[in-house]
Amino acid sequence: MRRLSALAFAILVGIFLAGAAFAEDEPPAASEDTAELAKKLQNPIAALISVPFQSNFEWGAGQGSKGFRYLVNVQPVIPISISENWNVISRTIVPIIHQTDTIGPTTQDGLGDIVQSLFFSPKAPGPGGIICGAGPVLQFPSATNDFLGAGKFGVGPTAVALRQASGWTYGALVNHVWSVAGDEDHAHVSQTFLQPFVSYTTKTYTSFGFQTESAYDWTQTKWTVPLIAPVSQVLKIAGQPISLQLAPKWYAEGPTAAPDWGIRFAFIFLFPKK
Repeated sequence: MRRLSALAFAILVGIFLAGAAFAEDEPPAASEDTAELAKKLQNPIAALISVPFQSNFEWGAGQGSKGFRYLVNVQPVIPISISENWNVISRTIVPIIHQTDTIGPTTQDGLGDIVQSLFFSPKAPGPGGIICGAGPVLQFPSATNDFLGAGKFGVGPTAVALRQASGWTYGALVNHVWSVAGDEDHAHVSQTFLQPFVSYTTKTYTSFGFQTESAYDWTQTKWTVPLIAPVSQVLKIAGQPISLQLAPKWYAEGPTAAPDWGIRFAFIFLFPKK
């Protein structure tokens, strides 16, 4: 697995460099389009249809830090115009999980809990160039194994605010989920998710970022804090715009079963409006 990760890293670095060279040779109109795509990708509530396939390889989980987890998040983002001035941005996370030796000497495979967020967002930035959105978040008890999900239906609020200027994007996304129904044998859910982020996009459509995807479990009074440093490249293959992302992960804080470190690879299909 480590050899596979190293090979994937080398391939992605090569694609990043090839994408940067390709971007330099693009005609002006295509260059402007790609620059706008790269900018929108750093905005969680941009008016851009995207379908990310995010692979997370994580090591050091479970007792004795011997466990391994492979998590694929399928995360379609769909903007919906509801008026002249407002969009609703639908963000869905569908987790597919394989883990071994994270819950004792056992292996689990299957679907995790699906999370659906809806952000009501003004089409134009507000005062100071602030882009914002807010709405509900829903958590569905879709896990196919008791160890892959909470077993509860949850609801709560979510919000995001950010600013983009001179290639920089910075802001934060937050939500909180309370369980309101589900299996009575499972613990009540009360969890806050906090994702501050910052990134810089170059003239060759390469973005360098830093973020956390932290969660605080109010029931167990425990933090999970992964630190993530993504590098992404926008390019086109046969006219189809895509983005490739590579990101190391390090868990600064977490419960006993949390991994120690990991690597993220993401392949994102982009569907800009024509």
